[in-house]
Amino acid sequence: MISIFSRQSENMPKSPKSGKTTPKSPKASAKKQKGGKDKQPEKKDEAELSMAAIGHPEIFPLVFTTKTQEIFNCRVDEDVTEENCFKLIKKDDIIQDLKTRAAISDFHPIKNTILEYPGEELLIVFDANFQYGQSFYLVASEEAKENLLKPPETAEEMGSEEEEETPEAYKHPVSKPWVSLGSEKEVEEESVKDRVKKIKYMFSRGHGMFGAPITFTDRNASDVKDSYIECTSYQDKTFTIKLLEKDMGVQMVPILKEASTQTEWTYPKNATTQYFPRELSNEEKEEILSSEKLKEFFTSVCLRMEIALQQNEIMNAFSDDWKDLDDDLSKSDICFKEYQTFTDLHHLKDKSISCVCWHPTIYGIIAESAAKQPSKKEKTKTQQDSVIIFWSLFDPIQPQIILECLEGVYCFQFSPSDPNIIAGGCYSGQVVLWDISRYEEKLQNAKNVTVGMERTIVNMSSVSLLNLLEDNDMSELLSMEGKESDKGQNLVRCFASSSVHHSHEKKITDIHWLPDNFEINRMGETFENRAGICVQLVTCSPDSLILFWDVRDTKLPTYPSPEDEENDFSMLTEASNDPGLVWKPLMKISLCDKDEENNVKCSPTKISLNEQHYRTKTTDKEQSPHKPQALKERPYAQMSVSLNKTLNAIESVSNNFLVGTEDGDIIYSDWEMKTKNDMEKTGEKCTVHKEAVNTVQRSPFFKDIILSVGGGNFAIWKEGVTNGPILQSNCTSQRYTAGHWSLTRPGVFYTATDDGSICIWDLLKETQKPSHIQNISKLAITCISLRIASPKQQFVAVSDDSGVLHILEIHRKLMYPSSNEQANILSYFERRVQNLKNHKKDQEAEI
Repeated sequence: MISIFSRQSENMPKSPKSGKTTPKSPKASAKKQKGGKDKQPEKKDEAELSMAAIGHPEIFPLVFTTKTQEIFNCRVDEDVTEENCFKLIKKDDIIQDLKTRAAISDFHPIKNTILEYPGEELLIVFDANFQYGQSFYLVASEEAKENLLKPPETAEEMGSEEEEETPEAYKHPVSKPWVSLGSEKEVEEESVKDRVKKIKYMFSRGHGMFGAPITFTDRNASDVKDSYIECTSYQDKTFTIKLLEKDMGVQMVPILKEASTQTEWTYPKNATTQYFPRELSNEEKEEILSSEKLKEFFTSVCLRMEIALQQNEIMNAFSDDWKDLDDDLSKSDICFKEYQTFTDLHHLKDKSISCVCWHPTIYGIIAESAAKQPSKKEKTKTQQDSVIIFWSLFDPIQPQIILECLEGVYCFQFSPSDPNIIAGGCYSGQVVLWDISRYEEKLQNAKNVTVGMERTIVNMSSVSLLNLLEDNDMSELLSMEGKESDKGQNLVRCFASSSVHHSHEKKITDIHWLPDNFEINRMGETFENRAGICVQLVTCSPDSLILFWDVRDTKLPTYPSPEDEENDFSMLTEASNDPGLVWKPLMKISLCDKDEENNVKCSPTKISLNEQHYRTKTTDKEQSPHKPQALKERPYAQMSVSLNKTLNAIESVSNNFLVGTEDGDIIYSDWEMKTKNDMEKTGEKCTVHKEAVNTVQRSPFFKDIILSVGGGNFAIWKEGVTNGPILQSNCTSQRYTAGHWSLTRPGVFYTATDDGSICIWDLLKETQKPSHIQNISKLAITCISLRIASPKQQFVAVSDDSGVLHILEIHRKLMYPSSNEQANILSYFERRVQNLKNHKKDQEAEI
């Protein structure tokens, strides 16, 4: 229904004294009928609709719909207004409307009153001010109708005004019975009723089972029939109902904080400056302007000035061309230039690269490990396709050498003392060692074979490629390549492998060589390393173990001749079966959570030692990559195997380390053992990442600054500060998969994302977002490894989830540090540490 309301008519005369409405109003006219007898309706319900409670039984408020207003020509603001508020309607028309529209007629509630009305016309009054509660009201009395249509004279008005001034006796309001308009049905529909029958479950067991010991075991769900039940997802229609309206209450309380500041006051000083301009006299001015010397000067420079003014209109003569040549990262979208790409369809098909390492001494040689994570059924089989491939920047097609292993290799590291010795961690938890010394000369002589681009001599059966290119004779070159391919690839098998029963239970996720200036014993005590070479390893795995290994416990390589290469695998098999040659870890550490009462074990994924090797400066070898180098002595060949010599203890070496776990925790602990059998260690734990930590790396410029990457954020830590990270990024929708510090700029580091992009973070510019983002691959990036090729060239190796290795050349803006960058970054880290301490003091003060 649509009802249109307007204000009450103001044309009724008012008393000059009180301002009340005269008998022209319905109230006044009703008072004159007080002594008379009004005819009462037969039904009680119609009597209740009248204004009898306030002394006007002849008044019946009505609501007229738009349809009713159109039928009886009483439309608001058209047929009836505030000035003309009366409308006479014939009784027969109303009766006809009651017959036609029946119960939906607006006159139906007072049907009996209308039928018993003695007159032929009924008065309808438009009530603009809702004096009686509705927009219209019906006058059911002839006397009241005449009083409203024909108001009395002035004398009578004055008399009635005096009568109105006499106070009336208070009438107690009469309560009315509640009339239902259908609201109880709405309340019934909105009420919540439990229509679903509740399901009851009862679980019981025998009395003898109470208190019995319980043993939990692990078994394969596929071994037993009907033991594996797949719970597939389905769409629940209960949650598809849209919530149209919801009542919620939110109250916000402002946080009050008092702060004050004091400006530094300086001693005020009064200072004044007075100067007098040097001016020429009028005689001197006239003499200079009339001189022949000035005229000759203007004549000589006039043409040059005109040319200079024309040039200024054409181009900006004051622009700095050197600044225009400066390639700023904010203007350029390319910070990494594609230098080389490596992939192998035979060894890298359907595999993911898990580790990438540059050769420490030979220019342009890079190694990568790629393998599928073996399942439980595949652990009993030989993983022949799990290899470490060596590539050369000069030969993107053919791998240089391939390292084979019986198990999949997840991570590996070159020995800092002798890069020919390589240690790897397998998916089976074993540690393996390779020796590539016999292929060192091959790696040094690897060159890029190109046609007409570079005049490079390739050491290939003493044949000059340059001569072949000049003579346009490619048949000889193709025949040589065929001979080389017939020889097969250079496969290298491991010469040592740890015992399966004494290794990790899960895959080794990180491996490092201990520095060559110290070694540890079985109690974790540090001693001097008289050999001066790296002889010990540390590995970590999600099985909560951190193991220390001594390579002197293995059968060290004797550097056999190439004729004995085919017997390496048989020698390794015989050594593994010999009980006296079983390679066991030197020391075991089980990392536990000290905050838990049940002593829950942690799951390390990455480890960073306080003492660690970094290679940030270029050597002469790297600056002259094309120059063949002579073979040097083998450090491990001269190493003493005896461990019973008395060594001097070293107290200056720190035994602390930082560990990232699968749960996203960062744990700070040490490897010192209190007792021989006590292998459990705890440490300071801080939870920052939401997913497993994939990078824990120390800054090459600051020994106590560590970068951790995992989940959707990264954090920078300072060793010794246990309150938390000194810098932590916000969580993003992207997942960071790797991270690496810059080798030449203290304030720059790189992070990789799962969408194939590399983010460049420059702490001197901004810390809330990366300074530049460049997409490298369509798949997730798995590893990042940086290398300084020369003082003017740096490479970054990026591997993706499809087995492709990208070699990118770093922009020179990211190679050279700015002025005092290291001092500024150090000052920034110190300020962050101080802010963290102040924040902790404020929290303690609030408590």
